[in-house]
Amino acid sequence: MLIENRLIAYTLLALLVALVVSFLMTPIVKTFAYKVGAIDVPKDARRMHKTPIPRLGGLAIFIGFMVSILLFVEITAEMRSILLGAVIIVVLGVVDDIMALPALLKFVVQIVAALIPATHGVVIQAFSNPNVFSDNPYWVLGNLSVPLTVLWIVAITNAVNLIDGLDGLANGVSAISATTVLVIALIGGQFQVAVVMAALVGACVGFMPYNMNPAKMFMGDTGATFLGYILATMSIQGLFKFYAIISFAVPFLILGLPIFDTAFAFIRRIAHGQSPMHPDRSHIHHRLIDMGLNQKQAVATLYVISAILGLSAVVLTTGGEQKAMLFFLALCIVAVVTARVVFPKEVKEELREELKEELDELKDHGHHGEGKPAEEPGKDADKGPDHRPGAWEEEEDQ
Repeated sequence: MLIENRLIAYTLLALLVALVVSFLMTPIVKTFAYKVGAIDVPKDARRMHKTPIPRLGGLAIFIGFMVSILLFVEITAEMRSILLGAVIIVVLGVVDDIMALPALLKFVVQIVAALIPATHGVVIQAFSNPNVFSDNPYWVLGNLSVPLTVLWIVAITNAVNLIDGLDGLANGVSAISATTVLVIALIGGQFQVAVVMAALVGACVGFMPYNMNPAKMFMGDTGATFLGYILATMSIQGLFKFYAIISFAVPFLILGLPIFDTAFAFIRRIAHGQSPMHPDRSHIHHRLIDMGLNQKQAVATLYVISAILGLSAVVLTTGGEQKAMLFFLALCIVAVVTARVVFPKEVKEELREELKEELDELKDHGHHGEGKPAEEPGKDADKGPDHRPGAWEEEEDQ
């Protein structure tokens, strides 16, 4: 009991140290961003901010995280490989935030960074079989372990980057996901994973005052890709190695929001005959803004969704699949009712706007039969993407 209390105290200390260092480093990094020209200028309709805002905030998150890790975490060979890959990701992000790098180059460097831990023991070796009718309860990946691990790390690294489209969104969602892994790690006695996740949560929370709407600083590619990389690698250490055998869904629930958004972005673009990497303004946060929610409401909504998925993952690891399903459904019902209560004006305005658009379309068809134009020129014609490339698509900066 004394040992457990001491480890929990270490976890809290790791969180607090990362929080303080991240908070104190952000103004320094902000000054550095102005000096090197790492400024995000709102040059297209997809950006939500109106004035130039410095990037590179992820560097403060990284510094806070690393100070805490070096003080409180035992650096094993596996941990060393994760940190080395993280350094590569951060250096890549810093350079990309200062000057636009080609998408292919960024993608290749991310694969190299993912290969380092994947070849040093941080691999997905097996997970439960999602086919309930199969006699084999789980799949052992064998030779596919390293390729699938690299795919997972690169995918999550970019998925978190793609949801970085509103003030505080990627930072908050990452903090919620890291908190979920932290809780599961503490329950399962995985104290190294818990301390690492505590450091990540603290670093995110320390940066939050500067990143919440209206943001004073963005985390940029530096922060978004770093958070995605750490979540991906530590989910392998703390989830795939211990809980993916119990349920295939656990890591996917915890990182459900960025995974869902990225997957549907790819499907949507392919269905429209576009490249999967083609940037657009149809991510889930853009859709919430288009429904009439302001940035704070949209971010709060996505926080709730991420928290529901995280809580469901915790219940799944402790209470079994049936309890998790019931819990998930109950929380979804509560979330829908709450949305109706909190955002009734926005919901009604959205329905009214849809009805008006349908009536206008009917009128346009009627005029078209009389020789008039079928519709006005698209009011969104000036919203074509004008952004530098990202690893999978352009970064979703505010």
